Amino acid sequence: MDIRGVRGHHHPRPTHGVAERPGEPVNKKPANRAGVVAAARGGSSRRGTVVQIAVAAVLIALIVAIGISVGLHKSDKTGDALPDTNAAVIVPTVVAPASSGVVGTIGADGSITIGKPDAKVQVRVVADPQCPVCQRFEAANAQVLADEVNAGTAVVQYDIISFLDRASSGTMYSTRAANAAYCTAAADPSKFLGWLASIYEQQPPENGTGLKNAELTRIAAEAGYTDPAVAACITGYPYAPLVAKHTTAVLGSGIQSTPTVFVNGQPITAGALFTQSGLRPAIEAAAR
Repeated sequence: MDIRGVRGHHHPRPTHGVAERPGEPVNKKPANRAGVVAAARGGSSRRGTVVQIAVAAVLIALIVAIGISVGLHKSDKTGDALPDTNAAVIVPTVVAPASSGVVGTIGADGSITIGKPDAKVQVRVVADPQCPVCQRFEAANAQVLADEVNAGTAVVQYDIISFLDRASSGTMYSTRAANAAYCTAAADPSKFLGWLASIYEQQPPENGTGLKNAELTRIAAEAGYTDPAVAACITGYPYAPLVAKHTTAVLGSGIQSTPTVFVNGQPITAGALFTQSGLRPAIEAAAR
């Protein structure tokens, strides 16, 4: 996928005068002028207090409304909280169980590497979880990559980025899924390729709302990540800042589209990317 496309009625005010009495002038001053002035001042003071209370009530209502609005904007259309990509960057540490048959590392730059570091063939895959073309690539080549990694022939570096956050209606699906990639890869690299295949198999449509966090945790559990710590990681987004940093770096390096795939540093053409098992010839040739 290319990274560059009622009006009210007026009522007259009543005129208040002093009632005429027989033999008494209409303009006769009140007998107690000071008392009348004091009463008037008292009424004015009371009116001022009422106005102040009304203004305060309006301000309080506005503050509450703003607070509600901000609170709503902190959660997405799926009901899940949104990731904070401005927090401190944390790089996960791989804590694979001793029984794991596949090694993996997570670089300080945010790349995820699955397979033996000294494998003869180095494969690099740049992809976005929301990218439908990446889904096609994964469907065609997931088994090839798993076979070559398990055989020790190839090591695969995944650069999972989030430029397609814009295609998930504000839910930041790409960031949430990329965060989940770190959570799973760190927990057990041997299950990561299976998890990634499932993520693409169940990829939500572009311009939808993405998968909910509950769905992301379910996919992880189905791939073998049943530790509650993995689920907590997926819903807590500890690696969202790393996703943002890594995405910026990858796009700044000249990557123009996803997927972008290299074998031993050489870019692979589209024909091989989307042909069933299309990567196998390139990997086998590089292994000779």
